[in-house]
Amino acid sequence: MSKKITNFELFDIVLNGDEEELKELLSEEVELEGWVRTNRANGQIGFIEFNDGTYFKNVQLVYLKESSCYELASSYRNGCAIKAVGKIKITPENKQPFEIELCETELLGDCDEDYPLQKKRHSFEFLREIAHIRPRGNTFQAVFRVRSVLSFAIHQFFQERGFLYVHTPEITTNDGEGAGNVFDVTTHDTKDPFAFYGRKVNLTVTGQLHVEPFALSFRNVYTFGPVFRAEHSNTVRHASEFWMIEPEMAFCDLNGNMSVIEDCIKYCINYVMEACPEEMKFFNTMIDPTLLDRLNHVVNSEFKKMTYTEGIEILKNAVKNGVKFENSNIEWGMDLQSEHERYLTEKVVNGPLFLIDYPEEIKAFYMKLNPDKKTVAACDLLVPAVGELVGGSQREENYELLKAKMDKLGLTSGLEWYLDTRKYGGCVHSGFGIGFDRLLMYVTGMQNIRDVQPYPRTSGSIKY
Repeated sequence: MSKKITNFELFDIVLNGDEEELKELLSEEVELEGWVRTNRANGQIGFIEFNDGTYFKNVQLVYLKESSCYELASSYRNGCAIKAVGKIKITPENKQPFEIELCETELLGDCDEDYPLQKKRHSFEFLREIAHIRPRGNTFQAVFRVRSVLSFAIHQFFQERGFLYVHTPEITTNDGEGAGNVFDVTTHDTKDPFAFYGRKVNLTVTGQLHVEPFALSFRNVYTFGPVFRAEHSNTVRHASEFWMIEPEMAFCDLNGNMSVIEDCIKYCINYVMEACPEEMKFFNTMIDPTLLDRLNHVVNSEFKKMTYTEGIEILKNAVKNGVKFENSNIEWGMDLQSEHERYLTEKVVNGPLFLIDYPEEIKAFYMKLNPDKKTVAACDLLVPAVGELVGGSQREENYELLKAKMDKLGLTSGLEWYLDTRKYGGCVHSGFGIGFDRLLMYVTGMQNIRDVQPYPRTSGSIKY
């Protein structure tokens, strides 16, 4: 009778188990079910790289010419689903710590000859065209394992600190910051496609406005879910559907907000490095050789603070001293580009940097006006190699100031309920937003948002 086991359990027992546990495992046959990654045979001996999805590393299955299963095992094509029964052999002198000598095997699901993942390097562009197959490749096994773990880390961070998880709506009547880049939601009613709700509605661009009222009841809350932006931005950092992490905290000013941001980023990086060591080694070897050094530098750094005004002066002086930017026309009031942000975080402070107190005109309507009447209590977290990673602010709690700004921008109609939160027991409160997919790119070193989303949605085409 064989013992059913998984790749993860095998590696865990062989590498981390106690002596008795390992001895018991070596005394019996084990049974695995999974997929053939590669298969090669020379007429005398064959080797299958086998994976069942439970662990990043493959198990090597060995089948010998004299074995009754040699003929069948040697016929397996890449991608086949199989059952494998065999004996574990400890191999400390080889690359792998152990292998399994096949005693018997069974084909559970054959694979056609046109299987697109063969034993060669495939471009990411090619793999995007087969998003339903690419999770079987090494890179995407690693990406989507880390995506799962990072999602859990987000929840763990906030749950450990007593935050309430709020499910905000995906269909709404507002566009959050008034940008207008929304997807309208309609029905097939040809006379009135908006008749279902009786008014024009769209997919949400942010959960922030809906989660703020919950902070004024539960104190610390967060929402974590998909949002949608109808932007024709065909860049490596833009998608029309992505996930946002948006906490909101009552009785919390900008400094308290930045403290939570710093703790959150450090927690998530540490969590992933501890939970996914093999995947992170893979990314550091195959994707970005500076990755682990960069991440360790961030978690061991004190996050510096600099005002937007100070940053502008530094950038102006840099241009005077010969630094070349694509946009070298540095003026107070401009919206900084990634190249400017990266210069400040990489060349000036050599580490994570909070840029704070931005001009009111370039930030959202709900941000707290500073005493200078020109800037708002906003913060962007800038990190090396990326630039902006997190954006947040202290919210404007003053009813009259907020209403005046919303009136001026034509945003009041339909958002009267949002203004109510300032009338009925409003208080100092703050929050921030992290684009989850961009955070995942940062943690893995992946360079294109299309390669960290299971089924990316971007302007131009959609397949799935």
